[in-house]
Amino acid sequence: MTMLPTLPDDEAAMFLGPKTVRAASSASEPFDYAILKGKARALAQTSYIDHKGAVPKAVKKMTWDQYQAIRFNTDHSLWRKTDSKFRAHLSHLGLYFLQPISIHELKDGKAQKIEYSPKLFDYGKSKINPGKLPADLGFAGFRLQFSPDWIRDVVAFLGASYFRAVGKEMQYGLSARGLAVDTALPRPEEFPTFTSFWLQRPDPGSNTATVYALLDSPSITGAYRFDITPGDTLTMRVDAALYPRKSIERLGIAPLTSMYMVGENDRRTGYDWRPEIHDSDGLAMQTGSGEWIWRPLNNPRILRFNGYMDENPKAFGLLQRDLNFDHYQDDGVYYDKRPGLWVVPRGDWGKGSVQLVEIPTLDETFDNIVAFWHPDKDIEPGQELLYSYDLFWGTASPGPQELAHVVDTFTGLGGAVGKRRTEYSKRFVVDFSGGPLGQIGRDAEVTASITAAAGKIELVRVEPLHSVNGYRVRFDLVPPDRTETPINLRLFLKSGKQTLSETWLYQWTPPPAEERQLHNAGHLY
Repeated sequence: MTMLPTLPDDEAAMFLGPKTVRAASSASEPFDYAILKGKARALAQTSYIDHKGAVPKAVKKMTWDQYQAIRFNTDHSLWRKTDSKFRAHLSHLGLYFLQPISIHELKDGKAQKIEYSPKLFDYGKSKINPGKLPADLGFAGFRLQFSPDWIRDVVAFLGASYFRAVGKEMQYGLSARGLAVDTALPRPEEFPTFTSFWLQRPDPGSNTATVYALLDSPSITGAYRFDITPGDTLTMRVDAALYPRKSIERLGIAPLTSMYMVGENDRRTGYDWRPEIHDSDGLAMQTGSGEWIWRPLNNPRILRFNGYMDENPKAFGLLQRDLNFDHYQDDGVYYDKRPGLWVVPRGDWGKGSVQLVEIPTLDETFDNIVAFWHPDKDIEPGQELLYSYDLFWGTASPGPQELAHVVDTFTGLGGAVGKRRTEYSKRFVVDFSGGPLGQIGRDAEVTASITAAAGKIELVRVEPLHSVNGYRVRFDLVPPDRTETPINLRLFLKSGKQTLSETWLYQWTPPPAEERQLHNAGHLY
């Protein structure tokens, strides 16, 4: 890999043990983003080589507790004795992270490889004998800290091309990936890997850290640049240059990965004592035409795939809008503090679709939600695909001030209270707040525009809801007889010809006929 001038031994010792200094002082090479793109392009012309390597058995067999017992030795933090506002900790191989990667420090246009050394880690009660590990073991990833908090991370790159970041709550949640390949197709998904990183030594006093990464997989290679600026909303500027090795059916740009198990609108797995369990509760989109859309997430019975066609999208993301602790009652992992992730493309991305994958899950440790941009063009070998976008990590929910937004979606059995039900229906309750709703006069006529791809809409009510300073829409959907085909719903508020809210989209799958219980009380017969 391209690496650069050797650090003096006394400077290198700030973050590396003596053994590492000797190993790392042998080579350094010029490096910049253009060089990295050249490496990725050249790599795409070669056959793919699996980078997992011969990881020692002791590393492969680590338990969760063993892996958690291994700690990075903070005396060797990158940039610890400089004026940088950042520090970097390296991550050990083990558990789920068995693909060795290389990490370099970049300074003054030159890259220096950081060699693995047992002195970089405290093995504690892991029962791992570091003396028996190979000298070229490599790393699993790295984490960044930001002044003055040298304990908690602001960013972590760990596993395949996954990375996570935090906003002001300092709480990890959903993940991003460098790239998705063939997600939700009837064959195994391909997971590209960041095989090498270059960490730019930040300028003194700078609030931005720059990271470069080389991506590799059987189908594609790539060169990435991340400019990372922590804050109440952490921002990342991402530049990606992609070079296909072969044709790709479903390429996912700026992929996001999250978890939705149970929430106010979907209680299929509502057997846990906590009312809600999710890292994100909806997919938000601002289309190329400017329409704002909110699509609540679900935990379906079977895998569901949806594509929302667009051209030059303005933004999309997986958000956690519900930040009320009382709705989760989780004082261990704090779902009420989980950040959302908002993707804002730079330049024209052309025609394509925001694609959403929802996978059934019975457990909160499984990430079952994926969203990404899929370009509507053939992906073929020999191409150079350039994408640039900004990522915003935090609890602040994006959206226009001039439109109301969805704050709650509830579902349940339809029908009128106190009356005998003669047919099965689903009740939907959608609450809107913000925008113009707080200033609308009592005499204003607020109506709901509701459409359904199938079935019959009935019992529609639109009323003020003072608790959210907004409006509540209720309606029932009677599905066609015996159908289990998903039904798409669309709803927004208006007053005359004026649109008052973002658009609520939903997809509901009617239950099998034998499960359509009417639950009529005995006195109603």
